[in-house]
Amino acid sequence: MADIIVVEDHEEIGELLSDFLRAEGYDTYLALNGEEALEVYEAEGAKLMLLDLMLPGMDGFAVCSRIRENSNTPIFILSARDSKEDQLNGLLLGADGYMEKPYDIDILLAKVKGIMKRRYSSEEIEDGDFRLDKPGRRVYRKGQEVMLTAKEFDLLLTLMENKGKVLGKEELFYKIWGFDSESEPQTLTVHIKWLREKLEQNPKKPEHILTVWGVGYRYISEEEG
Repeated sequence: MADIIVVEDHEEIGELLSDFLRAEGYDTYLALNGEEALEVYEAEGAKLMLLDLMLPGMDGFAVCSRIRENSNTPIFILSARDSKEDQLNGLLLGADGYMEKPYDIDILLAKVKGIMKRRYSSEEIEDGDFRLDKPGRRVYRKGQEVMLTAKEFDLLLTLMENKGKVLGKEELFYKIWGFDSESEPQTLTVHIKWLREKLEQNPKKPEHILTVWGVGYRYISEEEG
């Protein structure tokens, strides 16, 4: 599932906007028409749709109306159509916001971040270069997805939800693997090593997943580091 579906028939503008969004850590999909946008959304979903109105075939109003039939996914309209009637129509159809083109990219990115934070803050953990999507069980570093196993994801989630706190080895092991697990406690050390190799800039000198000797492990945030 993409974080954001960008619906823009001008491919160059769509790619440029997508690049800005990816630089902010969002996974994006560019749809060049309304039909494609609906097909992707219905197949995979999205957390936000940035929607142009003037599209070939099905226009943005129709796309917005279709999505609102059974979904409350945030929709933000970006359009050169600046009349009061168009803005009211978009909002009455269920759009969450409306910006006229040409728009200030910094303001748009701030609005996107605000929407994501209000709607999904409990579903995501963000820390510097890292973004952890809890419902999707996906992890991103500098906007690029990092492929983790199920146990690696659970381990990272536990550490990040308790950032700054020292978690004992036994506590971590039983939380992730369970009391009736046939795995050996040493497997925790191995998974910590794998996480560092995938996430740390220098796994031998980790800046985030730290060992507290004789006790356990602690996740340090970007601000603390």
